[in-house]
Parts: sequence; structure tokens; C-alpha cells
Amino acid sequence: MQLAESKTLSIAILHSPQDVYDFMSQPASFARWASGLGKPLGNEGTVWRFEGENGPVIVRFTERNAYGVLDHAVELPDGTEVHVPMRTVANGTGTEVLFALFRVPGMSDDKFAADAQWISRDLNTLKALLEAK
Repeated sequence: MQLAESKTLSIAILHSPQDVYDFMSQPASFARWASGLGKPLGNEGTVWRFEGENGPVIVRFTERNAYGVLDHAVELPDGTEVHVPMRTVANGTGTEVLFALFRVPGMSDDKFAADAQWISRDLNTLKALLEAK
């Protein structure tokens, strides 16, 4: 068995874990901060369709839970599926949002670094959006 290279990205947000989780557990909210997803096109339960750069993207979200788990699987227009582990955890009176990025087979060093930068930008957008409330 071989493990994929991974990188955990995180950001501290000055809002309670419950407030952050309540916002992020609404799939439509992802379109407000996750730059890879455009407007929501519809859903059936926890399966949502969003506009994507290269066509519709299907996202299967974890059901709401008491543990801050926001895992989701993204199916790209070409059929590739990417698993995205994501969590909210208490950090003092605020929240730490954790995002695990996995390097997919064949991904170059530059692409892996670019994906990490992209996710960091999205997490900063999430922070700004929530802290502006």
C-alpha cells in the first residue's frame, strides 16, 4: 500500500465553531468562498451541482454532524473524483478550519504547490467573509 503525499492547510477564524460550522455546512455557501465552484445549479439531498470552469461539477457533501466534519467528494466534468477531507475544530473561542490536500498520481510539484496556494486563497476568502459579519 502506498500513501499519497498530503498537506494540511488551516486558517483560524474569529467566530465560534458552531457559527463557522453552521455556515459551512450549507452547501450553497461554498459558492461564496470556494473559487472553483460557481453558482449552485441544484441538488438532491447532499448531492449538489455547481457551475465549474469546464462544465458542471457534482459535489457529494457529508451530512450535518456534531463533529465539525465537512468532508466532500468533488466529481469533475471529466469524471475524475477528488476526496476533500475538511474539519472545523475549536481554537480558543474561535475556530480552526482544516483542509487536507492530497497529491494525485502524476501531479507535478508546481501543480501541487499551486493547488495549495489556491486553497489558501479560498480559506482566506472564507475568513474574510465570516469575520466581516
